[in-house]
Amino acid sequence: MTIKEAQERVDEWIRTYGVRYFNELTNMAILTEEVGELARIMARKYGEQSFKEGENQDPAEEMADVLWVLICLANQTGVDLTQALEASFEKKTLRDKNRHKNNTKLK
Repeated sequence: MTIKEAQERVDEWIRTYGVRYFNELTNMAILTEEVGELARIMARKYGEQSFKEGENQDPAEEMADVLWVLICLANQTGVDLTQALEASFEKKTLRDKNRHKNNTKLK
């Protein structure tokens, strides 16, 4: 699915099953919570912490939750994520096209 299709599908789901979007501040708090849940899994799976018994170990589930809430915020604030991502590629290419290639720390 494209990013545009994802935005449309989330909007349709919210209007069908979710009644309405939570307000933007609530969704920002939820996004922060979901990023924290992803961070917990990453720290345990790839870092030095260990999982607790019964704890979610699937980063894909948490990544999808992060993406879902980010799409909600984009829909609520009128952001076309496809356009925003294209602009980000352009900005990063202009700014960093040689920066990483010349970074001796990455070699």
